[in-house]
Amino acid sequence: MPTNIPHIKVLESPISAVNMTTACEHIFEALRNKRKGYICVTGVHGVNEAFDHADFLEVLGGAYLVTPDGMPMVWLGWLNGQKQMDRVYGPDLMLEVCRQSVEKGFTHFFYGGAPGVADLLKIKLTTLFPGLQVVGTYCPPYRALNAVELEDLQQQVTAVKPDMIWVGLGTPKQERFVASHLSLLDTTLLCGVGAAFDFHTNRVKQAPRWMQRSGLEWLYRTIQEPRRLFGRYFRGNSLFLWRLFLGLKPKHLSTSTSTTSPTPNPIHHEQ
Repeated sequence: MPTNIPHIKVLESPISAVNMTTACEHIFEALRNKRKGYICVTGVHGVNEAFDHADFLEVLGGAYLVTPDGMPMVWLGWLNGQKQMDRVYGPDLMLEVCRQSVEKGFTHFFYGGAPGVADLLKIKLTTLFPGLQVVGTYCPPYRALNAVELEDLQQQVTAVKPDMIWVGLGTPKQERFVASHLSLLDTTLLCGVGAAFDFHTNRVKQAPRWMQRSGLEWLYRTIQEPRRLFGRYFRGNSLFLWRLFLGLKPKHLSTSTSTTSPTPNPIHHEQ
């Protein structure tokens, strides 16, 4: 992660100490300077994935930004003295960056969603923000791209050279995608925004703002999709709190790292 952007670590996962204003400032600075990178929006689910999988922790560690997508990340930041931190929710970040891009002139590409969703998202956002330049969309299959499909995507992206590619595949798939495809695509930034494609096209209803701010969005989404999300949220949230309470470290970290910190603190600040 860039040394000029402060961050905390939650169960060893880096979380950028940003809010919506500062996150957008860093994004537009990167776009202006053509600084290639990728952005992850991460909450409890992403931190649990990184705790369990070494490669995912490496993905977060290599990101330009890892925004605090969930309120627990924000609360832990406040407890660690980062009072400026606030939730940088993927769907809201997408709207704000697109809104500001109208005046700033940056271009966008939408990758992900079910068939037709990315095209509908283009219509929705260009209607919401007249003058927004969405230069392409791509609907991937529900698996990794094969060689032919990857070449097709590369050709489409190279033809339009978007400043930013928004990826809606869900965690952890989208984070692995943006990290592994950064060097393969002719763009400056890639950003995974999870369910933003479905939210902004009204395929899935968003939680009320008060539930988002109180950390209860997970409950709202579980009620909407209980079969898919019950295990993820109830098991995942409980596991996260247990690991945090005990101050655990991921087993995949080297033993030498563990011995240097005999009383590991799961939350600490780094600059």
